[in-house]
Amino acid sequence: MVLETPTSSASMSSPGELALALRKVSKTFPGVRALDEVSFDVWPGEVHALLGENGAGKSTLIKIVSGVYPPGSGEMQVDGKTVHFAHPREAQAHGIATIYQEFSLYPELTVAENIFSGNMPRRLGGFALDWGRAAREATALLESLDASDLNVRSRVGTLSVGNRQRVEIAKALSRKARILILDEPTAVLTQHDTERLFGIIHRLRAQKVAIVYISHRLDEIFALANRVTVLRDGKFIGVKLVSETNESELIRMMVGRALELEPLPHLGEATPAGEVVLRVRNLARRPLLRDASLEVRAGEIVGLAGLVGSGRSELAQAVFGVAPPESGTIEVDGRAVNISRPEDAIELGIAYAPEDRQRQGLVIAMTVGENIGLTRIWQLMRGPFLNFEAEDRLADEYVRMLRIKTPDSHQVARNLSGGNQQKIVLGKWLATKPRLLMVDEPTRGIDVGARAEIHRLLDQLAREEKMAILVISSDLPEVLRLSDRICVMREGYLVAEFARHNATQENILAAAVGQKVNGDSPEEKR
Repeated sequence: MVLETPTSSASMSSPGELALALRKVSKTFPGVRALDEVSFDVWPGEVHALLGENGAGKSTLIKIVSGVYPPGSGEMQVDGKTVHFAHPREAQAHGIATIYQEFSLYPELTVAENIFSGNMPRRLGGFALDWGRAAREATALLESLDASDLNVRSRVGTLSVGNRQRVEIAKALSRKARILILDEPTAVLTQHDTERLFGIIHRLRAQKVAIVYISHRLDEIFALANRVTVLRDGKFIGVKLVSETNESELIRMMVGRALELEPLPHLGEATPAGEVVLRVRNLARRPLLRDASLEVRAGEIVGLAGLVGSGRSELAQAVFGVAPPESGTIEVDGRAVNISRPEDAIELGIAYAPEDRQRQGLVIAMTVGENIGLTRIWQLMRGPFLNFEAEDRLADEYVRMLRIKTPDSHQVARNLSGGNQQKIVLGKWLATKPRLLMVDEPTRGIDVGARAEIHRLLDQLAREEKMAILVISSDLPEVLRLSDRICVMREGYLVAEFARHNATQENILAAAVGQKVNGDSPEEKR
């Protein structure tokens, strides 16, 4: 029996069986109905996007397909045959491969060893590993992905993030994967690596690989996908041909309403004329930070752009005392300061929300309230003991202000969505009442609704609270949307600065890669 699909005749003309079909699949965890009769399917050679806010049920759905969770009810078919997976290996045996944001590679092993880990070719008799054949077949797999520039004998730990991802895809193909699930695959990629990934996806589609593509970036959905299915609160909302929908309709489907527009600077408005809160001159900490000078004023949002490894995060870490500078000067409110540790920065009114919220920004095993109170722990003490009532009041204040979706402040942080975790990080630092807030990749991996809320919050903090804000982001539309001024870093140097009226994605990218641009360029002034 083949499951009927209401979208197959109208949306796709592919002959034969659906590669994957789920019908009315439900899954319940203690106190939470994660999926409620959700249907989803994908054809061979199709890219079917799965869209929804954090907590919509996307992760639960792909874990059921991948054999991590059994469904509570409903039916799943692969190539027209009903399947029940008790273990991920059973899903892999049916040609299903999932590539998560966190790669499952061994950094000390070579590219070839990783591609065939657990599946290494053997010589006749099966007793000895065939290293030569592994190298040849790994090379052939990489060539099929237009990745022949990768040396199969290189250790994976020495590779860039984009190249590690190509190794993950080759590993999936080595297991004869015919259904490939990509979970936020561009979240940590440079634009160049993203373009290479898109080329690989087009090649796989031509080879009739069925691709499930999960991303919060709507521009990627329209660039790659044939169809898009939207989930909300664990429910199936609808499926659309990408050619017959638009961004506004998908957002309404995801959030259940028209999303309020994110802040956009008024191009004719002059840059706020507040006092200089932060001034750094010739800041350096080799090898990644070599020479950076910039200013951030009260009531101003300065965007810091550049490729991964350009020194953006290292600049913020030097200012915050995580990795103190080896040379150069830092001034706060016009006074030269020495910041050798984060405590020094906090006392000066500086806050830093780091790039990796789960490893650096949160203690995910602690509650919402405990995380928010961490930066105020000494003010929350009553003698030698923590004042739990004061901690609860502080947490409740920021839960309300930031609209953190949680039953209460005693919820463990790991149980919340990425967008709400990011709000906890911001709440923790806003509790210090900073004059300067530095945020590194503030909306990476979160949905459009949470993204819009964080953008509005940053805009409000600058305009109404007159906070000085430095936003570090690889997302150029985000930088352009938020910033009053945009500074660009390359190879440890701050190389260009743009006023918002002449900042474009093209100009910023040109500066980031070393091409001639229009605009003020500190590199040319030196």
